[in-house]
Amino acid sequence: MDGPSRMDHHEKMRLRAAAHRASRLYPGPVGELLCLELLSWEEFGYRLGGEQMIMRIVDHVLTAPVPRADAA
Repeated sequence: MDGPSRMDHHEKMRLRAAAHRASRLYPGPVGELLCLELLSWEEFGYRLGGEQMIMRIVDHVLTAPVPRADAA
């Protein structure tokens, strides 16, 4: 059985972009936690069996509209 495979550069940059966008999308502790988790995946650099949820979160964070600061 093969072990986990390394992420390519594009995947790692998507994770990093999503991590930094998550704190703007979800201000406060939820965004901070999501940011740290995504950065951890990017730093680790391997695709693990449970990556499907992480990549769905990345897709969500990268496509969800960020609330405007003056809308509050």
